[in-house]
Amino acid sequence: MTGSIETIVHARGHANVSGTHASTLEVTSEGFLTPAGDCIVAVGADPTPADFPEAFRAACRSHEARITLALEVHDTTSDRVHTETVSGRGHSDLTLADDTSMVIRTSDYVDDRTVMVSAEKAAGDLDRGLVEALAAGADLRVVLRVE
Repeated sequence: MTGSIETIVHARGHANVSGTHASTLEVTSEGFLTPAGDCIVAVGADPTPADFPEAFRAACRSHEARITLALEVHDTTSDRVHTETVSGRGHSDLTLADDTSMVIRTSDYVDDRTVMVSAEKAAGDLDRGLVEALAAGADLRVVLRVE
């Protein structure tokens, strides 16, 4: 593959966002979140991995693929924009077939929800200001790029 391919996901925070999980980070299309979902940082995601362009999904299916997740949150309480970048890699077993959630993993575990493996950060590693803005219900823009 030459160059990069990008896809954008829009979601929003939720009052139960805690962002404390040590090995995963998740964004879901579900409209709710229980306090047990400590890896979930946003709800109402659109699109989901099953809707990502096939060229993007195919590009992720390589151990050599470098995948970057850029999180952008506009904190309306402070009028500050929080940004965070998480880098990882692709995997030949990635299907990106789930129609509900996308999961970023620090491990090499792969299932239909997995979008990236060997990520350098999980939910618990995110900037606390970004997490607090999401807990207050801020909008999230996720830019996924594969190279």
